[in-house]
Amino acid sequence: MAKILIVEDDPVIERELALILRNNQYDVEVVEEYAKIPLQINEAAIDLVLLDVNLKEQTTSGFTICSEIRAESDVPIIFVTSRSAVEDEIQGMMLGGDDYITKPYNISLLLLKIKALLKRAGSNDTSSELVYKGVTMSLAKSTATFAQQTVELTKNELQILHFLFLHKETIVSRGDLIDYLWNNQLYIDDNALSLHVTRLRKKLLQIGLSNFIQTKYRQGYLI
Repeated sequence: MAKILIVEDDPVIERELALILRNNQYDVEVVEEYAKIPLQINEAAIDLVLLDVNLKEQTTSGFTICSEIRAESDVPIIFVTSRSAVEDEIQGMMLGGDDYITKPYNISLLLLKIKALLKRAGSNDTSSELVYKGVTMSLAKSTATFAQQTVELTKNELQILHFLFLHKETIVSRGDLIDYLWNNQLYIDDNALSLHVTRLRKKLLQIGLSNFIQTKYRQGYLI
């Protein structure tokens, strides 16, 4: 299991990121002492670092920490920051960062960036498979498996299931799902989502899952 270090001084964001990563089968570490981050990376065998640039509660910045890490380690570094200026991204890359994503970030995009960097670095990454209530969803194979039975999913079916897995035990609104699936399109008929969810449910029924995706009246969906 790949181990990720979160360098973020906002405790709320830190907890949210840690939850997302753990739900996606990653081991998570948080900063013990900012002055000893390179040492923590080596001692804890960190596979990847999520590094904020603006560490308002600290006397250092993400750029400085990146330089300190690079003096001792080649661990992949993704800057996760609210600073969107091209100059900041260039500076981060010049200091040794491997990628850069701005807040508020798309969770799936962040996970894909993490997966790509870990694969490039040769880490034992298992995040392409998510497991919940005996159901295994494979992002790499676009499948769902239950009780040794597997069904193939379309792109939209996979995205719907993925979003529900990321927010398991939480009601997901139809609006959030529509934004997630069709964020770049100006108008999507609400019936389109219903059609994809219906098709997904029929496929899950084929492998013995009759009520895995629940409808919450006037609220959304829940697994």
